[in-house]
Amino acid sequence: MVSLINTIETCHNEMIHGSELDYYCLYLATCASDNAVKIFDIKNEEHVLVAELMGHRGPVWEVSWAHPKFGNVLASCSYDRKVIVWKKTGSAWRKSYEYSSESSINSISWAPHEYGMVLACASSDGSISFLNFNPEHGSWDSEKIPNAHAIGCNSVSWYPSFASMGTLKQSTKRLASGGCDNFVKIWIERNGRWFEETRLEAHSDWVRHVEWAPSYGGCKTQIASASQDRHVIIWRSDNMISWTSITLNVFDDVVWSVSWSLTGKMLAVTGADSKISVWKENSDHYWSCVTD
Repeated sequence: MVSLINTIETCHNEMIHGSELDYYCLYLATCASDNAVKIFDIKNEEHVLVAELMGHRGPVWEVSWAHPKFGNVLASCSYDRKVIVWKKTGSAWRKSYEYSSESSINSISWAPHEYGMVLACASSDGSISFLNFNPEHGSWDSEKIPNAHAIGCNSVSWYPSFASMGTLKQSTKRLASGGCDNFVKIWIERNGRWFEETRLEAHSDWVRHVEWAPSYGGCKTQIASASQDRHVIIWRSDNMISWTSITLNVFDDVVWSVSWSLTGKMLAVTGADSKISVWKENSDHYWSCVTD
């Protein structure tokens, strides 16, 4: 069973949309419809609010910590069509960079740190943007995949590098995305340009969230996708060409998000049924609910 460790009172004035622990699980970042991003020191039981970042002019959908090799860096994305990169300098958090899109930016994901400081962004205009920090010039540049998903793109997740999984071999850059066209798509970078490599079809409604498992063993890989069709699907491949799909479960309501354990053997699921459920895979590749 999974048990509740503690509860943190964030004092957000409206609905909370996102939260994420930093790399060392010392700080928690939260974001909400009150346009605020908050950072809490959770090392002690007191859970001290150390920063309230006000820079967005609309609901903030997600927050994401960069790898600590880049310092204390946090990104946030909002309905106001902006991504803000925040950086801690001394004891103060300040806006380091701001990027504007054509419509709401729904999801952000930092690339594996081996690729440098790169942030992928999913937008309601259907595009996927990449924000790249150039350490030599101390500046950011951007590139875009236009029309990545019809109607809109809801989520992006990077393929983990082989270096992140404990080997010296460098992997090809890949990105998974989910959109309002009901597809999960896999993108691959070749010669500095991004191309659609695979289109996974099984959902019958908007794909709300995708997440690449951090590891699965050998050359195998897996992706979890959550949809408004109430399904969570596990996609697997051992060659990046042919993929198999397993329906984890059909839930009672829309499924908002999924989150893998570090081993890729457990998956947390959140949905509109006001539940968080945790699922575990056994040796026979059967998934069962550990707790909800």
